[in-house]
Amino acid sequence: MNIDLKNRIALVTGASRGIGYFTALALAKAGAHVIATARTVGGLEELDDAIKAVGGTATLVPFDLTDMAAIDRLGASIFERWGKLDILVANAGILGVISPLGHIEAKVFEKVMTTNVTATWRLIRSVEPLLVKSDAGRAILLSSGVASNPRAFWGAYAMSKAAVENMGRIWAEETAHTPLKVNLVNPGATRTAMRAQAVPGEDPETLPHPSEIAEKILFLASPDMKESGRLFVVRENRFVDFKSPE
Repeated sequence: MNIDLKNRIALVTGASRGIGYFTALALAKAGAHVIATARTVGGLEELDDAIKAVGGTATLVPFDLTDMAAIDRLGASIFERWGKLDILVANAGILGVISPLGHIEAKVFEKVMTTNVTATWRLIRSVEPLLVKSDAGRAILLSSGVASNPRAFWGAYAMSKAAVENMGRIWAEETAHTPLKVNLVNPGATRTAMRAQAVPGEDPETLPHPSEIAEKILFLASPDMKESGRLFVVRENRFVDFKSPE
């Protein structure tokens, strides 16, 4: 499918590597101007070079998502420069640790929740007014299989992604009367640094490359996407299932 995102503004969090990096690159290839955020300046600069190499454009915004005031300023800055936002890909997140619940340090648990849940809510709060100004605002929140199929020792991360899924579905219902479409993606096991941290003995070559997942996300960013409040599941390198709240 040839997706045209010319003249559209896209915000991607966690864009310095993995799924965020390749999603930002795919959006830029499709014609969107990408606002790329991450903590790692070097990774953002590499992304900028890759985007320029395909004829795209980007604005780099290095900051930590746990800086809530910075999230608020980001929304204000986007409004001042572009007056709207067409696409949000809320990809940034952290794993924390693989550990029994009772062994997780409080500071680690709190950081996972702050980064994955509170920052996502704060981002929604900051950019929703911009997304509804678009003629076809599209928001994509990244989830995980452990959100609905919790696994031993994945407690903090699983709980955070379950919260993100509920947040996305609630947001979709609240904006049902607007052109904004809000959807969630469970990318499945993917060749990323987070996956390597979680499953260190796994052969990464057996997993899909994050660029393959990015192509699926691109479809959800299209103005032609009419679904909202859905969870799209990637399995065997394709969307094989999507679910809506009962």
